[in-house]
Amino acid sequence: MQLIDPNHPAYRRLWVRIAIVAVCFSWATVEIIGGDPFWAVISASAGAYAYYMLFWTFNPQPTAEPDADDDEEPAEPAAEKPSKDGQVD
Repeated sequence: MQLIDPNHPAYRRLWVRIAIVAVCFSWATVEIIGGDPFWAVISASAGAYAYYMLFWTFNPQPTAEPDADDDEEPAEPAAEKPSKDGQVD
């Protein structure tokens, strides 16, 4: 079971991945200071999993962006013909 899909476009930006991990570990710190170790472990586990998925094993697959002219084939350059004297024009 995969909770975080690293190929999702939302995770392409580095600051988004850093923010997700930082929020999880920051919340774990808040829970430790507040004296609730159960939720601290839950938050730290979420942060560790997010770090593992978004940094350690992060290898997104490139996505092909659709072009406006996808239906048309690209124009091929005209073949150059040699002139009578053997030189290419």
